[in-house]
This record gives sequence, structure tokens and C-alpha cells, in this order.
Amino acid sequence: LFSFTTDNFPLLGESRDVRGFWVAEAVWVTHSAGVGRAMAEWLVDGYCSSFDLHECDVNRFEPHQLAPEYVLARDCRNFVEVYDILHPLQPSGDPRPIRTSPFHTRQQEHGAFFLEANGWERPQWYEANASLVEGRKIPTPNEWAARFWSPIVGAEAQVTRETVALYDMTALKRLEVSGPGAAGFLEGLVTGRVDKSVGSVTYTLLLDHDGGIRSDVTVARLGRDRFQVGANGSLDLDWFTRHLPADGTVQVRDITPGTCCIGLWGPLAREVLQPLTEADFSNEGLKYFRAKHAYIGSVPVTAMRLSYVGELGWELYTTADQGLKLWDTLWAAAEPLGGIIAGRGAFNSLRLEKGYRSFGTDMTYEHDPYEAGVGFAVKLDKGDFVGKAALERRKTDVRRKLACLTIEDPRSVVMGKEPVYDGDRPVGYVTSAAYGYTIGKGIAYAWLPTELAEPGTTV
Repeated sequence: LFSFTTDNFPLLGESRDVRGFWVAEAVWVTHSAGVGRAMAEWLVDGYCSSFDLHECDVNRFEPHQLAPEYVLARDCRNFVEVYDILHPLQPSGDPRPIRTSPFHTRQQEHGAFFLEANGWERPQWYEANASLVEGRKIPTPNEWAARFWSPIVGAEAQVTRETVALYDMTALKRLEVSGPGAAGFLEGLVTGRVDKSVGSVTYTLLLDHDGGIRSDVTVARLGRDRFQVGANGSLDLDWFTRHLPADGTVQVRDITPGTCCIGLWGPLAREVLQPLTEADFSNEGLKYFRAKHAYIGSVPVTAMRLSYVGELGWELYTTADQGLKLWDTLWAAAEPLGGIIAGRGAFNSLRLEKGYRSFGTDMTYEHDPYEAGVGFAVKLDKGDFVGKAALERRKTDVRRKLACLTIEDPRSVVMGKEPVYDGDRPVGYVTSAAYGYTIGKGIAYAWLPTELAEPGTTV
């Protein structure tokens, strides 16, 4: 009756290792009826139509999260804090650090304030950028929102839009899908077309059989029979593995631990990168949503022209052993141009200004692409894929939408999951939120009935 897990959610679903063996554990009395309903639907239909279960799936954990030492330490902490009010950004505590990127030493040298993401130490901001705050309009939020926050976050966001910044993107899950059947395998699982020319990069979705969003991913074709998938976590790996063909023509592996990624973004990004390589990084040389192999200095990289912050730039991938060399090479070129190293706080603010969704926060299994505003990633005129039939039925019955709210009062910063009211009537809830430092307003994305999701509506 008093079971604890490392993230305080129950353990539900079919075992990855023993097919046909189902789990419903760490279920509190208050959750029991809902879990019973969810498991019945999941067992009978193959999916749960009533609830989003991605945070409860028994296969959600990274390998380090299954270590007995880790489980005991986190579960004991969760027992102590069971009735505490926890801040959304509050670090999880020991054992830390567990996973560090090749850039960790340089980040410490720049005074990084670290939070944790999937076990990775991920900088939220850098104290080395404290001098950038002077002379800038960066309001202080309310006391609750000001925890695990610094005005440096705002300065880093603004400088990214003014010059250029380096972001550590190593914590994002990277999968390699390869083999002679790889293209056809992916075509049957994603909503977009990925069987395209080598070098193509596609933003697309994974759906469940009921048309709900399981994940949003980028699929880069790096060779005839090799793709790199930018995923959201272990459940994407589990989903791919469960659908592998029995003939062995497709292999899927997690390449995250052996690789790393730097996001180089900002209006001066090309001035930083182009002098470091003989490859053509002009707009014509590498168009948006294209990838190529190149050498940056002496480091071989896979460069993808993507930008989650809404500025010119690239995601630059290399092997973990050469990551530090890549970082130093880029930093030596960026610093003289007024470039900075920036953290996750600035990143989140910039992506909300741009309007990019985040799976697990803004959209989950409960939502379909048309509700979430990512219907552009669905190609219903392609061949069959998981969830297509259900999506065709749901397309004409959109009753709610993910809407962007702006907040004028700079102290009224929301953190996510707050209720949204139309007068005295609760009508929806906030997903992700941050202050928009280059638009001067608070931003909150929220699920609302379609009639309240129109621009100009006040809630």
C-alpha cells in the first residue's frame, strides 16, 4: 500500500523482456480504480484510451535508473518528501552526478548551475554570463518562480538572438535505425515521409493505434540503410523494438552514450562555423532540414540544419571522445564575436517564443496532431502507418486545442500544470511556460476548448 518508485509514478504495462507478462505495481489506493480501468483497456485494446500513461510505463527507465543503489536512494528520498510541495525544477538529489557530457569540465569552468535530465547533468545557466545582465530589462518573477532561476537566464536568451550561443544538447535521446528494411520499417511507424534522399531530415510523429501522439521525432537519413532518430526517451526505443520485423532486416540501437551534440544557434552562427571547415555551410550548401557529414577543424561531425530556438544554426553531432575538442574549437571561434555558452533556461524561453511543442509536456498520448497544432507533420496521402485509420476519423472532430497565452504582468510567471479559467469555470490547464525575454511577456501554452482557443480571447 505504500510503494515508492524513483519518480513517484506506478509501474504499468507489458514487460519488454518477457512478452505477455504484464505489470501493475506501486499503485496507491487512491489510484487503484483508475489503474484498473487503464490496465483493462490496455490489455483488451492494445492501448489505453482514457489516460496518458507515458509517465507510468514500466519500460520508461534508463539503464542507470534500474541500479539497486539508485533505486534505494531515490525511493528513500521520495518516502521522506511524499507530502512535501516540490518545485517543478527541484533537483532529484543523490546519487549525482551520474551522466556527464564531454563538455562537463568546460561547463564547470564557466560556473554552470546544473539540473538533471534523464540522469545527465544539464546546465540551466552559467555564472560566467553574469555581467551580461547589466543594462538589460530582465524582470524578477514571483518568489516561487524565482527558485532555481537567475536573471542570467534572460541575458542568455537575449544574447542568443543578438549574436550566437553554444547549447549542450547531449541529453536528447539518439537512436540509430539501420538495415536493408530500415526505410520501410520507419515509413510504417511515422506520420511523415522519411524514405527520401540521403541527407534529408524530417520532423514527424509516432502515433498509437488510437491516433494519440506517442512522440515527436526527427528522422535523418544518413545513408541508404542508416537513419538517426532524435527521440524523446526509452519509450521510443521500446516502441521501435516491439515493432521490429522478425526477419532481422532492421536493427535499432541507442547511440546516445557514445555520442554528443552541440547546438550552435544565433544570427552569427555561420560566421562562427564556416571558417572552421572546407564544407559548404551556406544556405545553398546546406538547406533547412538537411544533414551532411563534415570536418569542423579536426573533428568529424554530422551537421543537421535544425533550430529549436528559432535562429540560424545547426545541431552538430560527434563521438563522445572528440566532443571536448569540438566544443573548444567552436568556442574559440564564437567568443571573439560576442558569442556565449547558454543553458536550458534560455533554451526553453526561446523555444516557447518560437512556438515549438515538447512531447510529454505540451502533448501526450491523450492528444492528436490536429489538436496539438502539429498536423503539418502528418501525410495522410502516404502509405499506411500505425494510427492512420484512427487519425482519419479524429481529424474532423477537434474539440480542444493547444493555445498560446501571453501574460502582461512580469511577476505572474506560471510553471506548468496550473488550471485555466474562463471566468469562474475551469476550462483547461497550462502545459509549459516561461518568460519570453525577447518579447517582454510571459508565455504559457494551455489546453483549451476550441471556442476559447481563438486569438484575442481572454482567460
